[in-house]
Amino acid sequence: MTAAPLTSENFERTITENEIVLVDFWASWCGPCRQFAPIYEAASQKHDDVFFGSVDTEAEQGLAAAAQITSIPTLMAFKGGVLVFSQPGALPEAGLEQVITAVRGLDMDEVRAQIAASEGKEA
Repeated sequence: MTAAPLTSENFERTITENEIVLVDFWASWCGPCRQFAPIYEAASQKHDDVFFGSVDTEAEQGLAAAAQITSIPTLMAFKGGVLVFSQPGALPEAGLEQVITAVRGLDMDEVRAQIAASEGKEA
């Protein structure tokens, strides 16, 4: 599967309808984004259980702002509709594979419990 373009219209639905979603925030003028693109594309061909999306931050400025993107490329990972990873910078192939493996291995009941505990402390 190739990375699918995500927009403000389909972003939330994509995150909630797929178990694992990776999102690459990029722009055509960004050198590191262009370097990361083939690595991301190759991973999308290899991992058919992961939805690979991409957000063109120039075309989707509102979505990029809502996601608090301040540096590109930025990779986000969602599992079960929950943001579990967010990191700016182009990852090497091995780094992207580590992220995918780590996200697959997350116990979402534990993650949700940690989120609830954290929100309880802030309230």
